[in-house]
Formats: sequence, C-alpha cells, structure tokens
Amino acid sequence: MPTYAIGDIQGCHEPLLRLLDVIRFDPGSDRLWFVGDLVNRGPDSLETLRFIRGLGDAAVCVLGNHDLHLIALATGHGRAHKGDTLDAVLAAPDRDELLGWLRRRKLAWREGGWLMVHAGVLPGWTPDDAMRHAAEAEAVLAGAHYRDFLAQMYGNAPVAWDDGLEGVERLRVIVNAFTRLRYCSAAGEMEFHHKGAPGTQPPGWLPWFDVPGRKSANLAVVFGHWSTLGFVNRPELVALDTGCLWGHRLTALRLEDRQGFSVGCPPLAR
Repeated sequence: MPTYAIGDIQGCHEPLLRLLDVIRFDPGSDRLWFVGDLVNRGPDSLETLRFIRGLGDAAVCVLGNHDLHLIALATGHGRAHKGDTLDAVLAAPDRDELLGWLRRRKLAWREGGWLMVHAGVLPGWTPDDAMRHAAEAEAVLAGAHYRDFLAQMYGNAPVAWDDGLEGVERLRVIVNAFTRLRYCSAAGEMEFHHKGAPGTQPPGWLPWFDVPGRKSANLAVVFGHWSTLGFVNRPELVALDTGCLWGHRLTALRLEDRQGFSVGCPPLAR
C-alpha cells in the first residue's frame, strides 16, 4: 500500500493524470497525499477538484493559500487577482459540495514519521504544537461561522507566534504559517514578500526549515508552495513544488522509499 506525496497542482489536471499513469496509481490500494494548492492559475481547477474529491479515502489533502483564496472568493471575501482561473468552479452546479469538501481539508497531516503542510512550520513549533494549532484553525474553517474568519483572514500581522495570541490574530498566524511561509528570522518572525530561491533573500532572513534549533526537525516535513526552491529530498525535509504551473514539472515522491517521479508540464498561455 504505497503512499505518494504530490506537489502543487494548481488546476493542471492533465499532468496529474499523466503522473498517476507513471506511478501506476491504484485507488484500491495506493494513497495520494496532496500538499495543497489544488486550484488556481492553471486551466482545469474544476476538473481537478472533482477528480481529487472523487478519490475518497485514497486521497489526503492539506489546504494551500490558493485553496483558501477560492473559498474566500466564494463567500464574498478576498479580492480576485489578475491570474485567477476560478470562474468555472464558482459557476459550477456542484460548487457548494466542492467548496464544502475543500474547506474541511486539513492544514497539517501527521502520519508515521511524516508531517505534511502546504508551506511551512514555524521553527518554534514542535510537531505536536503544529498539529494542535492546525486543529484550532481547521475547526473554525469547518464550522458554522467560517465566514466570519474569512472576512478577517487576510493580513501579514502578527508576524510571529505568541502563545498569548487570541481570536482572529491567533488564527491568522496559524493560517499564514501553514499556507504562506517561506522565510523567517531566527526568532521566528515571518516574511511574506520574497519568493526567490535561498541565497536571493534579503539579509536577516532564513528559509524556515534552516532556522537553527527548529523544533519540528525530528519528523520529515513534506511541503510545496515554493516553486523557486524546486525538488528537495533531505532526511528531514521534502519539497515538492517543481513549477508545473510555470511549464516545468509535476512531482511525486513515494514515501516508503523516497523514490521520486515526475512528468513535464506544458507552458500555459499567459
């Protein structure tokens, strides 16, 4: 019963199907872990959502920033962006079922020696901390008052975790860490503007996973979100966003033996 973690799809449905052919995916025995950003900016977000939802228990998904963007737009919050390709989802006859399913996905998934998130884990959080904080935000997103949070979800502040945070500020830090994080300071302050590969960031910022003393380093963290980082396969870290959206590749990693698989992705018309 192999498990394959798959990088950011962002509506690139056809490369996903080709990748599943390459790994000879059997929904009766295999499992797929999706690191988030199932939708947006690619051509087939609606087909991607329907397909992955249809996999049932064979698929585990965590929420990415583009997935939350779709949910926020559907509830009248957030602002449409120039590169969005979400109209087909928003106009679909089954949109409510799809979006209800999507907002009930996890922000973090822990199993065996692995922790899956979309973007990152604050360096001061242990795996237990990460799962506990993820559950706080997941309960709100899945609950009856999720629209109230979505109305206040966007923003960069607070930039750092504090156990004393409450209400929407606490939830915003949790969601930003799991869905937007790339760089932070040695003290765990998040930086959201720089998207380049390590080595191009301004002084004083580190990739979140290279902060000395990171408390989640005892598990292997698998994540996406960072296309300029590319494929990384270190004992304590697997990065899987290999830029399918940008005409590069869509990548899967078989967790049991860390063997990687990928397919090429056609450049999209801009």
